[in-house]
Amino acid sequence: MTDARKLHDNAIIVDGLQTCQWSRSIFEEMRAGGLTTVNVSSLLWENFREGIGYVSEWKRFLRENDDIIRPVRTVADIHAAKAEGKTGIIIGWQNTSPLEDKLDYVEIFKDLGVGIMQLTYNTQNYSGAGYLEEVDSGLTGFGREVLAEMNRVGVLCDLSHVGDKTSADVIAYSKKPVCISHILPRALRDVKRNKPDELFVACAEKGGLIGVSLFAPGLAAGNDATVEDYLDAMSYVIDLVGEDHVGIGTDFSLDRPRPGPWLLWANKDKGTARTLTEFGSVKISKPKGIQRMTEMPNLTARMLARGWGEELVLKLLGRNWLRVLDAAWTPMA
Repeated sequence: MTDARKLHDNAIIVDGLQTCQWSRSIFEEMRAGGLTTVNVSSLLWENFREGIGYVSEWKRFLRENDDIIRPVRTVADIHAAKAEGKTGIIIGWQNTSPLEDKLDYVEIFKDLGVGIMQLTYNTQNYSGAGYLEEVDSGLTGFGREVLAEMNRVGVLCDLSHVGDKTSADVIAYSKKPVCISHILPRALRDVKRNKPDELFVACAEKGGLIGVSLFAPGLAAGNDATVEDYLDAMSYVIDLVGEDHVGIGTDFSLDRPRPGPWLLWANKDKGTARTLTEFGSVKISKPKGIQRMTEMPNLTARMLARGWGEELVLKLLGRNWLRVLDAAWTPMA
């Protein structure tokens, strides 16, 4: 066994976000890639009832596939997943739309196992603006209460699809670290989906984490990108915010046809209104060398090939996520 493969097999590896077509074969691929824990976050526009349905679906997945996946509510559960040879599942959302306008629902969904909530998805909701909203007016008064409640009960707030001003407001207002779970630097490719350096720095200064994404439209080389282009982006963020605040957020959407009904729905405002981006129908290729979860060991090998030390690689693969999740999930007194 090579040193890279041994390090990969021994590491705790956390993927900050996936939106795959969930199935037994996807869970088997998580295991084949050595993933210890995944934030499964394909909830986008759902209301309260549909949010309950998403939790119910995951309860069934976890029950029917308990030989290879297990629920994660605490960092101790992540360590248990590693020890058991399973992949831990964090139930996550990419919108707070299931809360509707009921603050009490934050705690209810936390009790049901939802550990990560992205504040907004692409456009406006009760709490703030997404990055594609016409005017980003920032964190709303209700949004402040939602964020405070997330801090209180122990839900990690994600800012990946959130507007720049709303993101800055959240970082400033939150009493707990937040994450930008699947993102790329605007400095390397000036597209709206990417985020500016100042938000990365602000997030890190408050103890948060930036999960570097494989999303080709945000990489400098686009669909021609390779795993080395991905690591170039990661290196840029490390140099900017420090090695303790960077992790992986693949944004894998494996087995979802493009174009296909789910992605076309995802790219409409609220799932039914105007089409916001072309991402649901155009060709998007993950970087060569890391196009499926089965190639995750190659990512570790390429990190080491760059001369990155083992401790740094272990932080990037998962240890940094463990720190942020532990801080965010610890309820406030």
